[in-house]
Amino acid sequence: MADHILVFVEHQGGKLTRPTWEALAAGQRLGQDLGTAVAAVLLGGNLASLASELAAVAVQEVLTVDSPLLAEYTADGYSLALRAVIEQQKPRFVVFSHTYQVRDFAPKLAASLDRGLVSDCLGFRNEGGKLLFVRQVFQGKYSADVEFAGAAPYFVTFQAAAFREDSVQRGAGAAGITPVAVELAADSIRAKPGERFREAKQAVDLTQAEIIVAVGRGIKAPENLELAKKLAEALGGELGASRPICDSGWLPMDRQIGSSGQTVAPKLYVALGISGAIQHMVGMKGSHTVVAINRDKEAPIFEVATYGIVGDLFEVVPPLVEEIKKVKS
Repeated sequence: MADHILVFVEHQGGKLTRPTWEALAAGQRLGQDLGTAVAAVLLGGNLASLASELAAVAVQEVLTVDSPLLAEYTADGYSLALRAVIEQQKPRFVVFSHTYQVRDFAPKLAASLDRGLVSDCLGFRNEGGKLLFVRQVFQGKYSADVEFAGAAPYFVTFQAAAFREDSVQRGAGAAGITPVAVELAADSIRAKPGERFREAKQAVDLTQAEIIVAVGRGIKAPENLELAKKLAEALGGELGASRPICDSGWLPMDRQIGSSGQTVAPKLYVALGISGAIQHMVGMKGSHTVVAINRDKEAPIFEVATYGIVGDLFEVVPPLVEEIKKVKS
């Protein structure tokens, strides 16, 4: 199945991660555009259940490399194993989601094959048969078109929320599961995995939140955050913020959304007093539904909002909280 798309599948704790589904959506879109097959590649130990789950997705084949040496992630193990798969399969593109794990080993993998890696892309487009990959530069102020040069395989990572996980096409469960024989030597894996990193107790992973209420400078003072917290609690969501709020110390940095914070894609994003600077919108552009409340009718946030309310958030939010409580009661 040469000249196809190969999608790297990431998993943790026996479960496929959210970025995996986004990478699969990107791979499927790329496969449709090029009119070529899409395969998924899974590395690790005891992969049977994960491979079966992947087989239900609209990919032509699920490739597995099952080895005790891959049971715990290491950059050496993953790059060596995936390189062997690539050399056997000869894909045209290898697609990743731009996660910390991928950032750790993908450059090593690409360099070992003397190939280029275009990272953190927002998307791609086809101009007369020429594929251009779009990525942001200068903290999101500009977008650059990047084209691969040289021979395949081409390595590309896509930014979180560049493709929606719910856009993954699912098949009838007919994809074949193919174990790939890869020889790995224990002494070739120089790093030994330690205890998995855990965030501090107060930290929050907003990338997993389905509902986010985010506050900007329109909240005016730290004591007014209680109003936003009440709305978040009523909706069953998490509290987020633009950079100025976190820089001022009103909320911890793990609540920051934007190019220098977290990139999120919730089902509902409520923006309270956020003007919509490009650095912030980079971090929430993948939100399914955006509700913006701002006094300034010219605020850029309204350009991306699904629903916009031009008004004083201190007048709009309290009755909104009460109505939400009534609906839930």
